[in-house]
Amino acid sequence: MNIKILGTGCSRCITLENKVKDLVQVHNIDAVVEKVSQIQDIMKYGIMSTPGLVINEKVVSFGTIPKDEQILNWIIGE
Repeated sequence: MNIKILGTGCSRCITLENKVKDLVQVHNIDAVVEKVSQIQDIMKYGIMSTPGLVINEKVVSFGTIPKDEQILNWIIGE
């Protein structure tokens, strides 16, 4: 599984990245968590605000920090 955090480095982007990494580790999920910080690469996903969360190349969230339960549902559902 490939999980991407889209963001240029704002505090909300960092918070989402840390949250996702913690959830993957705590729940022993086989996933690679990648940070995408280049504007050109972020724009390819068509999001209007950061942070963005992409799971297996599908944008599941942007502009907000989802709750842990919602993130796990998206990850497990993939």
